Amino acid sequence: MHSGTRVVDHLVKAISRLGVRHVFGVDGANIEDLYDAAFDHRELITAVVAKHEFSAATMADGYARSTSGLGVVAATSGGGAVNLVAGLAESFASRVPVLALVGQPPTVLEGKGAFQDSSGRAGAFDAVRLFTPITRYCARVGAPADLPAHLTRAVAAARAGGPAVLLLPKDVQQADLVAPPFTPPARGYRRDIEGLWRVLHAVRAARSTGKVVIVAGDQVARDDARAQLARVAAVLDAAVGVAPEAKDVYHHGDPGFCGVAGSMGHPELTDALHNAALCLLIGTRMPITARAGLDEVLAHVSLASIGAAAPFLPSVHVRSTDLAITLAELGTELARPATASGASTWTPPTAADARRGRTLTAITVPPSDGPGLRYREVVETINAALPDGADVFADAGNTGAAVVHHLRLPRGGRFTVALGMGGMGYAFGAGIGSAFARAQRRDGTPRRTFVIAGDGAFFMHGMEIHTAVEYRLPITFVVFNNNAHAMCITREQLYYGDRYSFNRFRPAHPGAGMAAMFPDLCTHAPTTPAGLAAALRHCGHRGPSFIAVDCDPDEIPPFTPFLAASRS
Repeated sequence: MHSGTRVVDHLVKAISRLGVRHVFGVDGANIEDLYDAAFDHRELITAVVAKHEFSAATMADGYARSTSGLGVVAATSGGGAVNLVAGLAESFASRVPVLALVGQPPTVLEGKGAFQDSSGRAGAFDAVRLFTPITRYCARVGAPADLPAHLTRAVAAARAGGPAVLLLPKDVQQADLVAPPFTPPARGYRRDIEGLWRVLHAVRAARSTGKVVIVAGDQVARDDARAQLARVAAVLDAAVGVAPEAKDVYHHGDPGFCGVAGSMGHPELTDALHNAALCLLIGTRMPITARAGLDEVLAHVSLASIGAAAPFLPSVHVRSTDLAITLAELGTELARPATASGASTWTPPTAADARRGRTLTAITVPPSDGPGLRYREVVETINAALPDGADVFADAGNTGAAVVHHLRLPRGGRFTVALGMGGMGYAFGAGIGSAFARAQRRDGTPRRTFVIAGDGAFFMHGMEIHTAVEYRLPITFVVFNNNAHAMCITREQLYYGDRYSFNRFRPAHPGAGMAAMFPDLCTHAPTTPAGLAAALRHCGHRGPSFIAVDCDPDEIPPFTPFLAASRS
């Protein structure tokens, strides 16, 4: 028995005070005390055991993205700690706030041959040096009294955009800590007021001469600034495009929407930029996935930017660590009564405005006559079945390209595709983490999450479905089964003369396999669009479901670099 005043007790209570209700991880000898505290304080948090630490990290990442808050992951030492790296690297690249609590051997055994020693002593590798390049803060907590200060710094650093890691030796976790209750650090808000006025001047000048085009990114989602973005867009009567990972920040039926930017994008956005007086980047750095095919047009239009980090293109930039506040300020200034600058009074869009939309032009892909269903017909069938407010998590690859290009997300839903590092299998854990946070709407009705991935991603981390089954989460997993790493096959064909393939698999039947593993899991393997529609309807009830759809491994997805290569 213990007194309830251990370091781990303090940690669990602190996590709860941060508004976090779930901790994701994999148990082990050097993190088991945290789970013991989670049990003692189970009215505060739920500790979820994943099947792999990568998936636990992506659960925390998905939880953070969907709540615009903090995600927490826990792992033991050694292999457990190292398995976090790919997941934390995604959070780092995408600026997602995640706190990782990583167990370590007792301090008295550091450098003395401890099992899974990563102290950096006596030839052991150094966990601090491992995690530092992919975190905003990393520290080894060497004594109980050091925890409060390290925790405060870690939370502040994570909130600034990215993961923070605390390395916790087992004896430190078990020690008593006499300290005041944790007080979450104040959320820092920083923006350059002079820079904001420069951006405001550029926008007003552009309005007086032509059209403003907004390209919005995923910082809008992280800062929960969707309403403020919509107001700025309405005030400016702007055309609005979104970065590939930001399909949920501006609804496709709202005024001025002109599609996705970049390699999986729509020509309407390119046309709008050709005729723009200014392109205003909001919450996106415009990485290559968001600007592929746009470099030439962007080189001939003025650029202004608002966001946590400057874009990869020259622009008039203002740094903002909270777009909800900055866009509210910008919208207020722009909505002032008309002046010589051309500003006009803003009124909220009407219901008729909200219904206005446009049918976007789909990228033309070469015809495919291989087995299974085509990417577009699968996604369009999913579109027709998505309930209001549904969340969608897509994996990178040919499947992800099809989803980014063709998906029409319901209003109020969340969308995520991991393009920071593009780790295969990300969507399984991230969708599960998000579902823990959003499985129930504010009115008490259930919300369904859809995870869409290829079979290559499924073979990597699809067994995390076990966690969804265990917790009866309302998630529909849709696996595009082409018995291949299809994007790698496309590259072999286009760039290496189609002389060989290392990336075709012996045929497998994921639907039958999942049905055998989980007899009570709603499982389907439809072969027609009508069968897929029926499966989606049947699987739309409470609890998880699994749908495997055979696809053609040789179909080229709506991904402009591939289409340019195929034409050449």
